[in-house]
Amino acid sequence: MASSSGTSSGSSHLQNSGSEGDLLAVMDQRKRKRMLSNRESARRSRQRKQKHLDDLMAQVSQLRKENSQILTTLNITTQHYLGVESENSVLRTQMMELNTRLQSLNEILHYMNANNSSSSGSNGALFYDEALATDNSLLRPWNMMFMNQPMMMDMFQYC
Repeated sequence: MASSSGTSSGSSHLQNSGSEGDLLAVMDQRKRKRMLSNRESARRSRQRKQKHLDDLMAQVSQLRKENSQILTTLNITTQHYLGVESENSVLRTQMMELNTRLQSLNEILHYMNANNSSSSGSNGALFYDEALATDNSLLRPWNMMFMNQPMMMDMFQYC
């Protein structure tokens, strides 16, 4: 019995050491598998980071391009605005000059009407018509001498 128990304890010891070797091999294999898995996970993480960085760089490039286009549009719009503002100033000055001419013409008409009324008495309308028939150059501004003079705004065109 002693031999059988010795044998059984010896075989048990051999089985244990075999089991320990198998266990170590399994643990070693699991460790290698985990290391490979970790390496693959780290590689995927680096790829994701690189892709994210590439996406951000592409976005920066696109935003810079859009910013440049916006600045170009802004500069064109500003130039257009300044041109319109300048033209507006010219038109305002021309309007003021034309208003002054109109006021002068109205004063001439008023003066002529007043003279016609006082010199013809009750027959003022007839005298006014006669004045128109004989010398209507005063009532046609395109025949007046000062209309041939350059307008003040015409001088601005050469600046």
